[in-house]
Amino acid sequence: MTDQVAVLIPCFNEEKAIAKVIKDFQKYLPRAKIYVYDNNSTDKTVEIAKKCGAIVRFEPMQGKGNVVRRMFADVDADIYVMSDGDETYDIKRTPDLIKTLQDENLDMVTGARKEVDLACYRLGHRSGNLVLTKLVELFFHHQLMDMLSGFRVFSKRFVKTFPASSYGFEIETELTVYALSSRLPIKEVETDYFARPAGSYSKLSTYRDGIRILRTIVMFVKEERPLLFFSLFALMFFLLGIVFGFPVLLEFLKSGLVPKLPTAVLVIGFGICGFVSLVVGFILDSIASARKENRRQAYLRIK
Repeated sequence: MTDQVAVLIPCFNEEKAIAKVIKDFQKYLPRAKIYVYDNNSTDKTVEIAKKCGAIVRFEPMQGKGNVVRRMFADVDADIYVMSDGDETYDIKRTPDLIKTLQDENLDMVTGARKEVDLACYRLGHRSGNLVLTKLVELFFHHQLMDMLSGFRVFSKRFVKTFPASSYGFEIETELTVYALSSRLPIKEVETDYFARPAGSYSKLSTYRDGIRILRTIVMFVKEERPLLFFSLFALMFFLLGIVFGFPVLLEFLKSGLVPKLPTAVLVIGFGICGFVSLVVGFILDSIASARKENRRQAYLRIK
């Protein structure tokens, strides 16, 4: 491959798997530079990675999002490969992902996980991934197979313009939403997904991290599609106004009186809140459009 390729491996306590992951990348990408970014491991991950010939760097702020932010800022390359260091991804498919990125002139190719056996995925992880992926599909109008995969290939343009505001495992959501919101050319390629090696465990908490990812999706809908976000609130307020106001209106038409004055005041309040939400949505939508344009200009400045 003529382009310089950098392999980025964020890891924390992966001494059971890191050696094989590095050796596999060395086998299938012999000219690539392999960077292992350690996130405060307490086992022998760093020592093993150095012995295997990887470039080891450190990120003291805990969380995968913090590690990805540091990796993207520090490393300069033409093509970036990101993979977890837990031996679960099909690394031999990496050249295929890179070829897809180059041949189709894409900015991100995701290795969508296909389970080799049921032990690969905890039931909570599988169902949570499905629900969260469908939510992003709904709000950003793009069909996805696996939004939360950590096995991805990026162009330099993507990496150097990606804002990286996430702290933890919600980073994959941010990567996907950023690409969809910016209308960047991306693709998913199905790859095998294996069980973790014996003695290794997933750092992803089904409920805690699932809630954080859901909160991240809501935040990005607000930031990237504010008119939709605040229009939903406006609709909710208007519907509440109709539900509470209809009996008051019927009574007024019958008797000409408004006996339920507090309810009438509440209905007016709902109407005002709905109108304000709609106005806020329009204002923030203009700001979001300007922000996307600035992002686009930064993207185009990178050759």
